[in-house]
Amino acid sequence: MSEFTPEEIRRLRELLDIEEIRKLGLLYSQLQDHGQLDRLAALFTADAVCEFGPYGVWHGRETIRANYARVQIDLGGQAFAALHANAHHWVEMTGPGQAVGRRYLLDMLTTRAAGENPLLWLGLYDEAYLKEDGVWRIARCSLQFLWPERHLSPGFSLEFPPRATGG
Repeated sequence: MSEFTPEEIRRLRELLDIEEIRKLGLLYSQLQDHGQLDRLAALFTADAVCEFGPYGVWHGRETIRANYARVQIDLGGQAFAALHANAHHWVEMTGPGQAVGRRYLLDMLTTRAAGENPLLWLGLYDEAYLKEDGVWRIARCSLQFLWPERHLSPGFSLEFPPRATGG
C-alpha cells in the first residue's frame, strides 16, 4: 500500500473543502425552505452581500435575516411554501480559505394549484465563500434571474470557472 504524496494530500484537502462548500449550498436551501432563518443567517459572513435582482441588494447578516423573514411572510409564513432545488454546483478554490461557486436554482411554489405552473424562477447562484474559524460561510451571493424575467447583477460574467491569473 502506497502512501499519499504531498500533492495528493493537498488535493484531498481541497476536495474536503469543496464538499463542505457544496453542503453549505444545500443547507442554505434547506434552511430557507424550512423557515429556519436564524440558522440561515448564520451561514453568511457578518458583512455578506446578497444581490437579488428585483429583491434588491442586502448588506450584512442582520439585513439578510430580516429580508428573508419578509419573503417568508409574503409566501404565507409556512414552511415549504417554496422549494429551492439546486443543481450543478461547481466550486473553484481561489486561495487559502477562499472559493467561488456557481449553482443552478429551480425555485418552485408549493402553494399553487395542481393545474398551475409551480415554477417561480430559474436562476443561477454566483457565490464567493470564506472560511472563518474553520467554517465555510457565504460572503457574496449574487442570484442571476434567468426566467421568467432576466435580472443580471452588474459584473456578472459568463466565464466560469474563472481563469487562473499569473504564470
